[in-house]
Amino acid sequence: MPDQTPQSLANHTRLDPAYHYFAFPVFALTILLSIWNLIRNFGLESAWMVVVSLAAVVAVLKIRMYALKAQDRVIRLEERLRLSMLLPEPLRSRIPELTEGQLVALRFASDGEIPALVEKALTGKLPGSEIKRMIVNWRPDHFRI
Repeated sequence: MPDQTPQSLANHTRLDPAYHYFAFPVFALTILLSIWNLIRNFGLESAWMVVVSLAAVVAVLKIRMYALKAQDRVIRLEERLRLSMLLPEPLRSRIPELTEGQLVALRFASDGEIPALVEKALTGKLPGSEIKRMIVNWRPDHFRI
């Protein structure tokens, strides 16, 4: 079950222990050990193990990035739908101007804050990090990792 702690700018990021504390460190350590083995026992097999270790780390990072990008696509779709229901017409027609980062950040804003934040985001070309700092009433997202 997702953590239900109230979210804020200070605690909205989350770590996945299996990824951040196990899988990635194991693969990173494997690269270091394979390089150390290559130095000590130079040869084709040792060199190949460095290449395989690097490929494994690239694969682990890409798998993680693909999952995050899929989450961002869903968030972008959800927020565009949410904004189309909450914004007055002059702002509603400008929804396509919002960047992915702005949409991802706006998901934390309460419904009452959305119109003002969208207007500021569009006029000031604010990045997502700045939008998050401006949010007063956080709408939690407990499912993002």
